[in-house]
Amino acid sequence: QVQLVESGGGLVQAGDSLRLSCAASGRTSNILPMGWFRQSPGKERDFLATINWNGDNTYVDDSVKGRFTIPRDNARNTVYLQMNSLKPEDTAIYYCAAGRTLYGGIAGRLYDYEHWGQGTQVTVSS
Repeated sequence: QVQLVESGGGLVQAGDSLRLSCAASGRTSNILPMGWFRQSPGKERDFLATINWNGDNTYVDDSVKGRFTIPRDNARNTVYLQMNSLKPEDTAIYYCAAGRTLYGGIAGRLYDYEHWGQGTQVTVSS
């Protein structure tokens, strides 16, 4: 079983940067693809970024490309979401997720993910 714990959320101002962390535990946690999603009240959970199991391939959704990146440190079993130039519309609960496939590649759909963290709130004030 894989457990995921997000941290790093908070209240920031527009234009600020924030780095979210997702600490993974479990026997296979460092050989699974990982992703970040976010969800605002009344809206669907949206895909943001994904990284493959060893960190040499990433994909960032067009909606945040150029502002968000998804580095990974397998030695620490941690994946990050680096968010720059934050906007009020980035306000949401941010979730990390671990994929289904051992040694898997990047994955951009909700269905591709089996394990989810509890989420961390990010609020961007104008």
